[in-house]
Parts: sequence; structure tokens; C-alpha cells
Amino acid sequence: MKGMGITNILKQAQHVQEEMKRVKQELGGMKVTGSAGGGMVTVTANGKQQILDVKIDAETIKMEDKEMLEDLIVAGVNQALERSQELANEHLSKVTGGMLSNLPEGIKIPGLNL
Repeated sequence: MKGMGITNILKQAQHVQEEMKRVKQELGGMKVTGSAGGGMVTVTANGKQQILDVKIDAETIKMEDKEMLEDLIVAGVNQALERSQELANEHLSKVTGGMLSNLPEGIKIPGLNL
């Protein structure tokens, strides 16, 4: 760490934190979709893992199979959330240089919550 004082390290950390805040705001405006049953259920989420919209094909509702419809909704939501997480990871890793992917699972860093 020779030549890199604590002041420089703190400045870099502050810059990364500001960039992450900017990226998280951008993620709120980005959308991904998940679907199930060949499009019978389509779910839209943003890059902050928030569900924005659920569309259910009218013919699916007429089928009167409640359990199948529930399963399709769960599958569509899970796919949308997975894609949302991938989107967030992709954009945040650009800011952090991939540092977050090296952290052990379950480690939480203050200020990095989506």
C-alpha cells in the first residue's frame, strides 16, 4: 500500500459509494420481464427487484385451474426477479470492479443494499 495514503483510499471509497448510489437510481428505471407457461403469465420487474406489473392471459384465467395459475405466477415472478438481480449485479460490478462477487455469501456491507 506504499504511496497510497489513507486519504486516497477514503476518496476512492467515497467515489465508489456515490457511483453505486447513481447506479441504484438508474436500476429503478430499468425493466426486465419473466414469463411462464409460454407467455400465459408475464411479470415485469425493475432493477431494484420490485415487481411492477403482472399480466395474465385471458384464456389462462378461463381455465379455472387455480393451482396452475398460482404456479405460473410464482414461476414468472421468480424469473423476473432472477433477471433483475442479474441486471443489478452486472451494473454494480462495473462500479466495484467485481469486488462484490468475491465476498462470502451472506456478507452485508452498509450502504450497498438495493
